[in-house]
Amino acid sequence: MRALLSGGIISLILAYTLSQFYRAFLAVLSPVLQAELGAGPEDLAISSGMWFLTFALMQIPIGGALDRIGPRRTVAVLLALGGAGGAAVFALAQAPWHLHVALALMGIGCAPALMGSYYIFARNYPTALFGTLAGAAVGFGSLGNILGAAPLVWATEAFGWRETLWALAAVTLAVALAILAFTRDPERLAATAPRGSLAEILRLRPLWFILPLFSVNYAASAAIRGLWAGPYMAEVHGASDQLIGWATLAMGVAMVVGNFLVGPATRLVGSIRRLALIANGAGVAVMAGLWLFPAEGVALSVAFLALVGLSGATYTVLMAHGRAFLPPHLVGRGVTFLNMFSIGGAGVLQFTSRPVYRWASAQGSAAEAYSTLFLFFLIPLTVGFLLYFLTPETPDA
Repeated sequence: MRALLSGGIISLILAYTLSQFYRAFLAVLSPVLQAELGAGPEDLAISSGMWFLTFALMQIPIGGALDRIGPRRTVAVLLALGGAGGAAVFALAQAPWHLHVALALMGIGCAPALMGSYYIFARNYPTALFGTLAGAAVGFGSLGNILGAAPLVWATEAFGWRETLWALAAVTLAVALAILAFTRDPERLAATAPRGSLAEILRLRPLWFILPLFSVNYAASAAIRGLWAGPYMAEVHGASDQLIGWATLAMGVAMVVGNFLVGPATRLVGSIRRLALIANGAGVAVMAGLWLFPAEGVALSVAFLALVGLSGATYTVLMAHGRAFLPPHLVGRGVTFLNMFSIGGAGVLQFTSRPVYRWASAQGSAAEAYSTLFLFFLIPLTVGFLLYFLTPETPDA
C-alpha cells in the first residue's frame, strides 16, 4: 500500500475524489435546482447522462494519450479545463441547459482521473497487486460520494449552492496543478515495443464476456446515487433535504467500504472471477429487492440504497479481471477501453431512464413508477451477470 503514498498518486486520487463528487452531487442539489432553475428529474437525467456520455467518449483518445505522453499532462490539462471550467459554468447557470453544458465539461475533465493512477499501477506493479491497489484508490476516491451527500447539504445551506460551486472550481484547479507538479510518468516502453491498437484489444477473446457485465454493473449504483436517490426518497417517502443527504451518505460510505474490501475478499474467495460472480449476484438480488419493495419503509429503502452503493465496488473487481489479459503495450488503451464500456453503459442507461420514468409516472403512483425504474436497471444487470459465467479465470489464477 506504500504505492499510494507518493505525491503523484495522492494528487491523482484527489482528482478521482472530485470525479466521484461531480458524478453524484446532482441528487442532493435536485430540490434547489428545481426551485431556482426549474430543473426537474428529467432535466437532471439529461445533465447526469451528459457527464457519463462525454466521459465515455473521451476514453479512447485518453488511452492513446496515456501511452504516448503519460498520465501527468493528460490528467492535469483535462481536469483544469474541463473539471474547473465545468464547475464555473454550473455556478453561473440560469437555465437547465446550462447544467447540461456544465456536466458535459465536467465529464471531459474527470475522464482521465482514475485511469491515470490505474495506468501507473499497471505499468509499475505486478499484475497480482492491481486489484488491491485499484480498489484502495477507488475506496479513497469514493470519499467524493460522501462529500456529495450530507456535507454538500451543509455547505449549500451555509454558503449557497453557487458559492459552493465556485469553491469547487478553485479546488479542482488546485488539484490539477498538484498533478502537474508531483506526478511522475512511468518509464516509456522500448521503441521496438508494439504500438497497439483498438483492433488488437477487440481480438482478446477473454474480454468478450466481461464487457456485457462491465457495461451495466456500475450503471445502477451510479444512476441511483447520482440522480434517482433524491427524487425517489422525496416522492415515495416524503423525505426532507437532510434525510436525502443521509440516505445518499449511506450509499457513499458503502461504496468506500466495498472498494477497500476488494483485496481481502479476493484473497478470501481465492479468485477475482469468483469474487465478481458473488458480488454481482448479490447486486442482482438487491436490485430485485428495490423493484419488489420500493415503498415498504424508509429504513428498508435506505438499507437497499446502501447495498446498491456497496455493489458499485464490483467495477473494480471487473477492471482487475480484464486488466489481467492486457499485455504491457495495451495497458493505456486497454484500461480506458474497459472504462469506456462501464461509463458509457451507465450514461446510456441514465439517458434512457428518463423516458422510462416519464412513462411509468403516467401509469401509476410514485412507488409504482420507481418500481418500474428499478426493474429497468435490474434486467440488463441480470443478463450481463449470466453472460459473465462464460468468462475464463485470470492467467495467473
